[in-house]
Amino acid sequence: MAFNTNKCKVMHVRRTNQKFSYVMNGQILDTVDSKKDLGVMISSDLKSSNQCIHACCKAGKMLGMIKRTISYKNLEIIVRLHKTLVRLHLECCVSVWSSHYTKDKELLERVQHRFTRIIKEVRDKDYLDRLKELNLWTLKERRNRADLIELFKIYKGFTTVPFQSLFTLDCNNNGTRSHLAKLSKPGCQKDVRKYFFSYRVINRWNALDEENISSSSINVFKNRLNKIRLTRIGYFMDWF
Repeated sequence: MAFNTNKCKVMHVRRTNQKFSYVMNGQILDTVDSKKDLGVMISSDLKSSNQCIHACCKAGKMLGMIKRTISYKNLEIIVRLHKTLVRLHLECCVSVWSSHYTKDKELLERVQHRFTRIIKEVRDKDYLDRLKELNLWTLKERRNRADLIELFKIYKGFTTVPFQSLFTLDCNNNGTRSHLAKLSKPGCQKDVRKYFFSYRVINRWNALDEENISSSSINVFKNRLNKIRLTRIGYFMDWF
């Protein structure tokens, strides 16, 4: 495979990295602190703040386009446009880059907050009341839901990601409570590990019951998660 040297970059990860220079075809490769890869901004500190800013910019542009071009803001139509054109950018590959920093979560939520304000039927209500009227979730709830869906797909073999490469079944699980697919949760000290997808999703996954885990398809699993939100208050909140 021939590589375009001008498009190849070097990113040094970790503070202890010795930051060597790398050469390709006789040319020293440029060093960068962040770079987009498959639509996601990757930073050398492994934090996702740049990706959050990038996602909000794209979502904000789409929201502005909707406000300028749609004169008849019918509630049902506007909500569909939001889900299709705006929220898409805020949730693309979110299991990879979901941030645990309050400033990043508030930045993302602010876009949906702005969207709900353009609908005059709910404009004067509080944000959570507006979401309830529009039958929408907060974005942080949807991120936690997305983690569960991604894990479910990996566990069921619906993706090419090997389950054993990210998770380990709890050998001490006797199956008397919850379900037989409980995951073991090893100790960790670094935030980059603690808030990574394969670690942060474990508690919420282990709290599911056998009916949810045994869902025959992704859509069935999603529908059961929707029911959980109605019956288990706070299940999809970040403090779980």
